[in-house]
Amino acid sequence: MKIGIIGGSGLDDPSILEHSSDLELDTPYGLPNSTLRQGKIGGKDVVLLARHGRSHTATPTNVNYRANIHALKAVGCAAVLATTAVGSLRQEIHRGDLVILDQFIDFTKRRPVTFHDRFEPHNPVHTPMADPFSDPLRGLCIAACRQLGYRFHEKGTVVTIEGPRFSTRAESNMFRLLGADVVNMSVATECALAAEAELPYAAVAMSTDYDCWKTDEPPVSWEEIVNIFNENAEKVTSVLIEVIKAM
Repeated sequence: MKIGIIGGSGLDDPSILEHSSDLELDTPYGLPNSTLRQGKIGGKDVVLLARHGRSHTATPTNVNYRANIHALKAVGCAAVLATTAVGSLRQEIHRGDLVILDQFIDFTKRRPVTFHDRFEPHNPVHTPMADPFSDPLRGLCIAACRQLGYRFHEKGTVVTIEGPRFSTRAESNMFRLLGADVVNMSVATECALAAEAELPYAAVAMSTDYDCWKTDEPPVSWEEIVNIFNENAEKVTSVLIEVIKAM
């Protein structure tokens, strides 16, 4: 089985691959956001793609999600593991905690969210999305977190916003009322497209901040996010390696 990894902000380190090489690939939706890097982890074939590009130049809105998912499927990936930074909307989800996402709420406005710009005659395609994340992959992620002894949450609903700005305090409180547990700028779009492409998908989220709903501390800043990345990125990498070994 070949496994795709989509690395989010600060979580796309190519050094986790052994015997790596680059692969240029075009798609009907344009170029992926980064050259694909092929290699092995624990003897398994893996393809790594940097969601925002290797130099983090693509804004959340302008990530070519369709090309990224299409490219991974085109090179033979049978499953996708994604990493993402998230802001916590719950007191109990602390900075540095991992969350194995199980639901999303899509608050994006400006992105293609389907591969179907038109239907073939008399053949509309409406993809079920009740449980968008792969339960078997999520189970492997949960088992890896337990094995490694990390603080984590077995499920969580992510609300995906357009970005690149952060939420207002009113929005942050609204998302809490809607039942979201964490907030980010990418996963709903990516997960929906993976489901439409019939590509099993799971995401390991790292909580880096409390967005801005908490009034007893300063609101989120990019600098704070980067600091938490640097302190905790190894956790996410370790989980991915254990999951891939178990697949």
